[in-house]
Amino acid sequence: MTKERLTAFTDGVIAVIITIMVLELKTPHDVTFESLREVAPKFAGYVLSFVYVAIYWNNHHHFFHLVERVNGAVLWANLHLLFWMSLIPFTTDWLGEHPGAAIPTAIYGAALLLTATAWFIMQCAIIRCQGPGSPLAAVIGRDLKGKIAPVLYLAGFALAFMRPWLADAVYAAVALMWLVPDRRIEAAIREP
Repeated sequence: MTKERLTAFTDGVIAVIITIMVLELKTPHDVTFESLREVAPKFAGYVLSFVYVAIYWNNHHHFFHLVERVNGAVLWANLHLLFWMSLIPFTTDWLGEHPGAAIPTAIYGAALLLTATAWFIMQCAIIRCQGPGSPLAAVIGRDLKGKIAPVLYLAGFALAFMRPWLADAVYAAVALMWLVPDRRIEAAIREP
């Protein structure tokens, strides 16, 4: 099977996820700077979640430049990824409604961890479909960032019950870590 329908569907779902997140932002009822301060936690959560969704879309785009074909396992793994990503708007809204609360902060981290886990499963399904000598397998290598991120999400999850603001900082740090797409993939895409 070719990858075009999978990538087009993924693009559409991610567009819907971003749309749902932005629709959860409500304008202040007043016209003062104080009223903006009241919506700041929701806006901050939106920004972080938008960055996460953008990172996944960007990396997905890069990954699939190196994928020649897909099979049923890749399709299901991609849907699994989209399922966990689709929960990001819910967890973002809950986190924004209750800034500094342990459980919403922990659940937000859990959604991020499960999305990262789904990404890893999709990555493995692609490599299994393409073969161990595939271009993607060659550039993934040890995938240090991919191994560090889940550990940090787990740390953030645990910290949420002690210092929620510190958990939020961990989640932001992981996003910063992933902000730049994998240069090995970009180099492989440029090669003839």
